[in-house]
Amino acid sequence: MFTTQLTEAAQRIEAQFATVLAGLEQVPIVQGMGYATEGGKRLRGFLVLESARLHGIGPDRAIWPASAIEALHAYSLVHDDLPCMDDDDLRRGRPTVHVKWDDGTAVLVGDALHSLAFELVARPETGPAPVRADLALSLAQAAGARGMVLGQALDMAAETADAPLTLAQITALQAGKTGALIEWAACAGARLAEADTTPLSRYAQALGLAFQIADDILDVEGDATKAGKRLQKDAEAGKATFVSLLGLAAAKRRASELVEQACAALDPYGTGAETLREAAQFVIARDN
Repeated sequence: MFTTQLTEAAQRIEAQFATVLAGLEQVPIVQGMGYATEGGKRLRGFLVLESARLHGIGPDRAIWPASAIEALHAYSLVHDDLPCMDDDDLRRGRPTVHVKWDDGTAVLVGDALHSLAFELVARPETGPAPVRADLALSLAQAAGARGMVLGQALDMAAETADAPLTLAQITALQAGKTGALIEWAACAGARLAEADTTPLSRYAQALGLAFQIADDILDVEGDATKAGKRLQKDAEAGKATFVSLLGLAAAKRRASELVEQACAALDPYGTGAETLREAAQFVIARDN
């Protein structure tokens, strides 16, 4: 059931991007935006659509914030891949944006996707003005110096630090870099319904950390062909990860424990949240 719904969500988001981008002048920047938003698991967008369904909100409204979070995520990847950041030449099995075009184009593609994300959550189709304002404010907080950007900054600083990060420091770093957008996505449905976000926030916090631990595991023992990107970068750079600090077996156990916590957080929703529970299991079973 989950894999079917994940695929359907991805197709719906893909179609939404095609419609939105078709309304823009087809200059290289817009072509790069389309390129950067193609493919991927669309897990964040799925979480928006599924959490909305859980609260009785249909896809006609939820597709706007679902596309917004995918636009924001794509922007972060475009900038993260740049030579001045992680310097990656492969993303989703294809050349990264700065490799296919150039650094300047990649910067502008990321900037445009960042702006597009806020445009999408602010669209009237998303819902009443207070709902749109709440979505925009919370997305800004999740994306910026309280969330993802802070996590990325801490990650960059760790590369030149005198000592490797501790487990607590890595956990805090990844709560921003990876977890903040996942939490926003999972809570978006409750925000659309003006409902309590607490259960979904707890779910997402555990899910986001499990997601990152799974990424660290994949970096060690994954298949680069399936992952669609270069692996074992962290080990080559001497960076501390959940695997380097805990060991491979303990990291896997910790990821499984976090999935159990995520599933338990959904108890208030009963069987209605079964697909979100399956999503949590998928996070640590994926191969890309």
